[in-house]
Amino acid sequence: MPPAFVHRITKYDPADRDEHGHYTGDEDTVSDHGPVEAAYLAAIAAFAEASGIDRLEIREPAVTGFVHFGVEPPVEGHGLSGLFPPDLTGYHDGAEVSLPVALELVRAMLRDQGAWCRLEAGDAFTVHIGWDQYVYIGSDQPCAEAVARTRELGLFPEPMTASPYAAEADEPEVTEAAGEGFWARVRTELALRRTVLLEETYVRNAARWHRLTPENLDAVRAGLSPRALLTVWPDLTPDVGAVLAALPEESSVEFVWEAQDGTISHAIVDDTEYQQLAALVADARAACTLPLYLDERHSLLCAALPDSDGVLRARW
Repeated sequence: MPPAFVHRITKYDPADRDEHGHYTGDEDTVSDHGPVEAAYLAAIAAFAEASGIDRLEIREPAVTGFVHFGVEPPVEGHGLSGLFPPDLTGYHDGAEVSLPVALELVRAMLRDQGAWCRLEAGDAFTVHIGWDQYVYIGSDQPCAEAVARTRELGLFPEPMTASPYAAEADEPEVTEAAGEGFWARVRTELALRRTVLLEETYVRNAARWHRLTPENLDAVRAGLSPRALLTVWPDLTPDVGAVLAALPEESSVEFVWEAQDGTISHAIVDDTEYQQLAALVADARAACTLPLYLDERHSLLCAALPDSDGVLRARW
């Protein structure tokens, strides 16, 4: 159940909204990277304190993908530099962070720097960041003092029935847990094919790639990120030239290739970039293409990693 008390926190005066609730005032829709942004963070901290919350769980984390929808340009590291290592270890679904780290995540989201996630403490407390500097805070407490503090900070807290970003509104597309049954099917595929390609999506819009063999399966499995989405594809082909020659004329694809050192990379390319791609992968030892549209992506297997108790809590 979502928290009983939900407030929309914004810098937009309700007096400047039309009859449809649309803001008509002069406030900018981007962060000022200054006192107003600091006021948002202070307001969230006040609600957390009133709710007895000092740690929050990261849910459905994402980074900038092929298309960046933010108002501000994306930055290197997705706004997570200094919070997590470059490989984003610790930034995954279900990871628990302190309130100060959570506030820095909010700062990155307010700045549209590329990272996005829900921040939750079970059914007791939630923080969701929407477009145009809209913040939604849910609590199992009325938080009257935090509401007053938010007004003192120059922001406008407005009660709502629910956050529009509540996860309960989302229907997960992947419901299979990558348990022992899944890995048994992976071994069956390996017995037939000898090698398969594993796409490990550890946060939305970010993936690692592994060429699985019977010999390395257990080692790769041990290093997977918690709650990752696992998609098994047919193996890369060693005829890279044939893969390049078969690229579509007028659409974008995901091109996956293995370098001579064994590292696997991927890129979204269209017909205007094929010449550059060919130069980039000139020394590749294997490659493949994957379609971008979900209804065209026919994998061998797909499942999400459950927690150590076997329960699937990731929402993909």
